[in-house]
Amino acid sequence: MSTTSTPSPEDLRTAPKVLLHDHLDGGLRPATIVELAAGVGHALPETNAESLAAWFAEAADSGSLERYLETFAHTVGVMQTAEAITRVARECVEDLAADGVVYAEVRYAPELHVEGGLDLEEVVAAVQQGFAEGMAAAGGRIEVRHLLTAMRQAARAMEIAELATAWRDKGVVGFDIAGPEAGYPPTRFLDAFEYLQRENAHFTIHAGEGFGLPSIWEAVQWCGADRLGHGVRIVDDIEVDASGTPRLGRLASYVRDKRIPLEMCPSSNIQTGAAPSFAEHPIGLLASLRFRVTVNTDNRLMSRTTLSNEFAILAETFGYGWAEMEWLTVNAMKSAFIPYDERYRLITETIKPWYAARMDHDAR
Repeated sequence: MSTTSTPSPEDLRTAPKVLLHDHLDGGLRPATIVELAAGVGHALPETNAESLAAWFAEAADSGSLERYLETFAHTVGVMQTAEAITRVARECVEDLAADGVVYAEVRYAPELHVEGGLDLEEVVAAVQQGFAEGMAAAGGRIEVRHLLTAMRQAARAMEIAELATAWRDKGVVGFDIAGPEAGYPPTRFLDAFEYLQRENAHFTIHAGEGFGLPSIWEAVQWCGADRLGHGVRIVDDIEVDASGTPRLGRLASYVRDKRIPLEMCPSSNIQTGAAPSFAEHPIGLLASLRFRVTVNTDNRLMSRTTLSNEFAILAETFGYGWAEMEWLTVNAMKSAFIPYDERYRLITETIKPWYAARMDHDAR
């Protein structure tokens, strides 16, 4: 626990932050959904933006990953034209910049946006245009890159992996798989992961959220994941005895020793049942054991959250101060898929100076 004062949500919005796990189709503005739906005739459960926002949060707050994922029918449903996708991508960057995010990797599944006639390349191009417009409007305050996602219940992983490598110098920095974990183990897509490794490409894998340790073991030891999406169930390989002394199992030790980043999303993890409460969220134990923990939003719309809000929850729950916020932010920046020199620049020129000045100010 930090000895410095607990940051307020307002203070946290001014802090430079790094976001590695955020879904483009999980962060739309409710008003944008209403407007886009009206334009294409997509039926919504609520047609008022405020009521729709409440519906998304309530529907997602079920304790079931499968039920949580059903809410995306409405966001994906209004993202089937290049114009709509570009708008959503642009607004995503604007919203992240307003929240103090200085670097973000935003993921989406191109295969979910082709029902209106777009091909996979056109989807990625539309997102890139939106990201570029948003970054230009932000005046250099934020850098955003793509992660291309393949859906576990589909069969296009290799195609999406090849698309990710084709766009690797045009905004895309990595690959991901998402969707229901149960019944769709990461080894189902082993050919795609082996291809990415041969291409010297980066990838993260959703694992240890809707399923337990076996999904993490496969993601790490069979597929070679650079990062773990969520990874909360790694705590199942840690025993804490009556005296409070933790003992790490072999998988947990390996993940910690190899500094494999955990893309943790506290609010979302509680909504999907991956964690019982904020106080009992594994992030507290894992951070204390110095795993490579990072803090993320997952789906800002469904969780009604921002990265500043996620940090505020941790500050209130675990007593974290600026020192812990800096550590978590540097963890994320170290774990980004951009080149080392770019990561180093953001850490040394943007992140560390800001936190040093803030802690110096508070110490006076």
